[in-house]
Amino acid sequence: MAFVSSSASAAALLSFNRIFGKKWNQLCHGYSTRLRADRFSVLRKSRFASAALGMAGGSLPQLSQPHKTPLPVYTWPHNKRPRVCILGGGFGGLCTALRLQSLVWPDDKKPQVLLVDQSERFVFKPMLYELLSGEVDVWEIAPRFSELLANTGVEFFKDRVKLLHPSDNWGTNGPKQSSCGGTVLLESGLLIEYDWLVLALGAEAKLDIVPGALEFALPFSTLEDARKVDKKLRALERRKFSKNSLIRVAVVGCGYSGVELAATVSERLQDRGIVQAINVETTICPTAPAGNREAALKVLSSRKVQLLLGYFVRCIKQLSEVEASADATGIREGQDVEEGNSEKFVLELQPAHKGLQSQILEADLVLWTVGSKPLLPELEPCDKPHELPLNARGQAETDETLRVKGHPRIFAIGDSSALRDSTGRLLPATAQVAFQQADFAGWNLWAAINHRPLLPFRFQNVGEMMSLGRNDAAISPSFIEGLTLEGPVGHAARKIAYLIRLPTDEHRFKVGLSWFAKSAIDSVAWLQTTLIKLVSGS
Repeated sequence: MAFVSSSASAAALLSFNRIFGKKWNQLCHGYSTRLRADRFSVLRKSRFASAALGMAGGSLPQLSQPHKTPLPVYTWPHNKRPRVCILGGGFGGLCTALRLQSLVWPDDKKPQVLLVDQSERFVFKPMLYELLSGEVDVWEIAPRFSELLANTGVEFFKDRVKLLHPSDNWGTNGPKQSSCGGTVLLESGLLIEYDWLVLALGAEAKLDIVPGALEFALPFSTLEDARKVDKKLRALERRKFSKNSLIRVAVVGCGYSGVELAATVSERLQDRGIVQAINVETTICPTAPAGNREAALKVLSSRKVQLLLGYFVRCIKQLSEVEASADATGIREGQDVEEGNSEKFVLELQPAHKGLQSQILEADLVLWTVGSKPLLPELEPCDKPHELPLNARGQAETDETLRVKGHPRIFAIGDSSALRDSTGRLLPATAQVAFQQADFAGWNLWAAINHRPLLPFRFQNVGEMMSLGRNDAAISPSFIEGLTLEGPVGHAARKIAYLIRLPTDEHRFKVGLSWFAKSAIDSVAWLQTTLIKLVSGS
């Protein structure tokens, strides 16, 4: 009965507003606006409450219970200015928000921007490897959103997206044009009504494709992942390994991420560990430029990284200390071992090509870099068609202007978007693609709000870079065919390129000073070491 009465109350308010709204607003200024907001709040709260009960196995009459509290609704600062909600604060989401702030807007059309992300920090993911090598600090590559957005008009919420209810599926020019783009329900219970939505939620590691990977392997795609890997390596490094019992690290996947991770970990462990990299292909980085691949092979070979090419992991199992061989554990009888540090894992490898035999590996640490899945939110159950078109990977299908097909008020970029290039190939899920898409998404939002033509997105590949250690990297710029910068020169060029890509001028300046100071200290230390060697040699 409460649900019916709520709907009836909303209808009564609507009728009153239509008949007497204008006159009443003249007597009580601002009442009409509050009335409309309350009406939408009642309808939205009832709709989301019924959906939540349905998902939990409840029934509609339960809404009549008096202890059920209505969902809070986010109040936008301005009633007439466009409302843009951006879900995800990675390269795509953050750069879109900053792009919107940099454009010139008419006073009445400058949008209100709300950025939602599950973390309080923006993470510059291409430089997570430098956290393991100790080359950078957390604040340099993972600044807080509150600091980056301090001098902008962008509002930030730390929250997770629970449900999405788009209401723009009729089109912006159709006869049933919606008054808003839709609503977003956050896990905290806050309901957000938007005019324009940007999906930039990124992706997470897909560990459930191999038995045991979810339980025993560590991914490497977030700041939390990097901290876990660093913590595990520190724990392993604290143990006293003999020459016959080294730290064994298995890296699953030899794409860019796997190769960069193998190079960084092998450099960190040096002669205290063995790194084994597994790949289903018969080569590493099959899509990389030849120069980058050759530079990576050279570095991995010099650091004695064992490449197991042409294999896929069949399963991962945990091997107890009792089951492990004495040579594999390296733990003397009666030796105290920190809790969790004595874990050993077994990887069963199956050949993916003829001529290879199955293998079994033992490892102290398994790092997983294969596969990812987009983090698109679930849609609220509704009797009207509002589904998002998704591809087989779970990415939203978009047109060339980055708008989701069938939803002109929703843009999707980065890992959330399934967009193909001129040859029909799906664009890679890289920071370079997300960065360029953010620029177009910001401009096309400006164009759509101001009723201007939207621009088709065209990806411009400026080259590919990869980290190969503390003072080593490889860069193959696209504008000079056949050129590859490697070693210290490539490392310096890569850091400069990423310094330019940092999100704000203020943060770029702080990080630039920090890196310059570290380089100066390292140069002085290198000079002192060289002089000492020369003096001692003479």
